[in-house]
Amino acid sequence: MTTRLDSLTSWHADWTGLRVAVLGLSVTGFAVADTLAELGADVYVFTERADEEYGRLLPVIGARLWTGPLGSVPESLSEFAPEVVVASPGFPPHHPVISWVRDAGIALWGDVELAWRVRDKITRPDGSPADWLLITGTNGKTTTTRLAATMLAAGGLRAAPCGNIGVPVLDAVRDPAGFDVLVVELSSHQLWYLSLQSGPDPLSPAASVCLNLADDHLEWHGSARAYRDAKAFVYQLTRVACVYNKSDIATREMVEDAEVLDGCRAIGFDLGVPGPSDLGVVDGILVDRAFLEERHTSALELTTIAELAERGLSAPHIVANTLAAAALSRALGVTPEAIRNALRDFQLDPHRIEVIAVAAGVTWVDDSKATNPHAADSSLAAYPGAVWVVGGLLKGVDIAGLVAGRGSRVKAAIVIGTSRREIAEAFARHAPAVPVFEVDHAQTEDVMTEVVDLAAGVARDGDVVLLAPAAASFDQFESYSDRGRRFADAVRQRIGRGIGGHHDIAPDPSGQSDS
Repeated sequence: MTTRLDSLTSWHADWTGLRVAVLGLSVTGFAVADTLAELGADVYVFTERADEEYGRLLPVIGARLWTGPLGSVPESLSEFAPEVVVASPGFPPHHPVISWVRDAGIALWGDVELAWRVRDKITRPDGSPADWLLITGTNGKTTTTRLAATMLAAGGLRAAPCGNIGVPVLDAVRDPAGFDVLVVELSSHQLWYLSLQSGPDPLSPAASVCLNLADDHLEWHGSARAYRDAKAFVYQLTRVACVYNKSDIATREMVEDAEVLDGCRAIGFDLGVPGPSDLGVVDGILVDRAFLEERHTSALELTTIAELAERGLSAPHIVANTLAAAALSRALGVTPEAIRNALRDFQLDPHRIEVIAVAAGVTWVDDSKATNPHAADSSLAAYPGAVWVVGGLLKGVDIAGLVAGRGSRVKAAIVIGTSRREIAEAFARHAPAVPVFEVDHAQTEDVMTEVVDLAAGVARDGDVVLLAPAAASFDQFESYSDRGRRFADAVRQRIGRGIGGHHDIAPDPSGQSDS
């Protein structure tokens, strides 16, 4: 049966008076409320805590605000009788309000579905909306998103990195400048909401990728299978290219199972010699054997490992991210020359295998962005034998496999955070010969000072001290970046005092990476 919601697939449709409840008032929630208010909908925001600035702006844009506990359905929400609920991605499927919405048969959207429905607000010169590229994966999403956007821009396309990278997709859709391509980083949370979409115009990206898959966010999804299924939705209805990781069979199986449009190709990438329809590495050269007519006999050079090393981009997982971004860009016609030019100026974000300092022969490395075991595995592969700073909030993920696989090779482990006991027990079982030091400070400002003091007592000339926590930061820090900054500050303060090191600090501007 056709409903009013089926007609709401354009910015120019009649959204007037549509009753919409918005759950959450972070940057995403406000973008949703602001968009819907501009469209003329009746917007009511429900949140446990209202950001002061956003809360002040809601009446200005014509939206209402309710604040209070959301452990049960607020009476104001049920009385409002919303036709649609748009939830911020922090609300898990088992949340009481989400359960009520689904049981009541109310349409449940995420911000990405809303953005797709109104994507024609700003169009290209030919009248068509921007193409979308979708990027997900357990690790490497942000780096790949930034790489792809940089490559597209070098190819002459107006590209906007958005989504889980920090800029809501709705803000990109509404940007008056307009774009040719939206490069959309998607979390598993956003993809779960997207998988609920219904109606005549579901999201259909030009190209998509799941970079890798490892257990993460199990407490949100409820199981590893549910997490995997959410990630797999990235490939749904892809038009041109489904890009997958040949070294991760789960991503290939996702592509095989996906419902795509006629003509869509499966494009593989890894660090080995590529076959036809793949991107890979031959004798230190990154090559494309997918997007050329003579792909059975020829390949196109994109860049070299040596050139990437000059930019601090030669760690194996960064090379893989680069190949994935290149595949997405090539799917939209970006030339190899443009990709090579883009990489000459590209720099990674902080806290991704960032070399903080080298002093007294010890290299101090901040990879605080390694917030799960899969990411930390890549870090430890890049720095075997390091003094490993590990721990935080494990989010229901078992770290034993990482400790068994990499832990026995580290020089020592310095364990922080609320999951200390689990990590220490994993070392006792799987790497009993490795010295383990626990930091039990409850005060955030004391944690990294003791970490650095302990590490300096263990590390010797030629050693690396690696912060790769394999866990979330929210038990003791505001964010992974706050954790990384505090680690870096503690390192510099100790070196500045001349304790356990000297003053000849040699920052390494090229030593950045990302999982």
